[in-house]
Amino acid sequence: MTSFLDRMASLSRERARAARNQEPIDALTRRAEAAPDPLPLKLSSFDLIAELKLRSPAAGGLAGSRFDASHQLDAYVAGGAAAVSVLTEPEEFGGTLDHLAAAAARLRPAACPVMRKDFLVDPYQAVEARASGASGILLIAAMLGHPELDELVAAAQDLELFILLEAFDADDLDRLAKLKFDTARSQVLVGVNSRDLRTLAVDFERFAELAGQLRRDVPAVAESGIESRADIETVAGLGFGLALVGSALMRDADAAGKVAELIAAGRNAGGGRAACS
Repeated sequence: MTSFLDRMASLSRERARAARNQEPIDALTRRAEAAPDPLPLKLSSFDLIAELKLRSPAAGGLAGSRFDASHQLDAYVAGGAAAVSVLTEPEEFGGTLDHLAAAAARLRPAACPVMRKDFLVDPYQAVEARASGASGILLIAAMLGHPELDELVAAAQDLELFILLEAFDADDLDRLAKLKFDTARSQVLVGVNSRDLRTLAVDFERFAELAGQLRRDVPAVAESGIESRADIETVAGLGFGLALVGSALMRDADAAGKVAELIAAGRNAGGGRAACS
């Protein structure tokens, strides 16, 4: 049976092929070069990446009829988010590159970097992110072979984008431990996603199980399944220096307050490892 992650990878390849046919890489690269310089991540002892996510296959719709994306983005900044993740996958998450471009333009005056979150399989898509104003991209280790992962990391570093390398299990982290990248060229983070995108099941205990395998030379990000102060205190105590939170913030009427609360919880718990910013 085809997993959710396999289907997302296949659809992503189709989208990349269609985009290449519509706009050749040379033209896209010129647009990327004309875009503003990527913004750096400015990290403290514990930080939050807040996510703009209109829907998800697990939670369903997260943005009601009166949802105002600009208001949500402003709330994330007001709460102190270190960066904002924007879903651009259209089939299951209702995202587009236009959402990414709008978020990047909205948050640039606040010096808040924006990350493209998608199922990226082609370096072309990293250039798309840069051309849309993104300062970073997410790469999912489980859906990328060694050559693809190396190629995408190299492309992101050439574009001066920060990279969040996402793992689901010990095998993913073992691969990422061997991955070579230059942190002098761009910032790199390694994340553990408690939701296995092959099955969509969440296992919060995965953070504790995998904490000992985290790379010590880059900040660690806890992703998915994080709803409360207690969750943040747990992952911060395990050594995670950041958390990526989406659904809990999208559902909260006071997103700014929720962001600030979660950041304070992480810092009061002692934060994660020292950030490599």
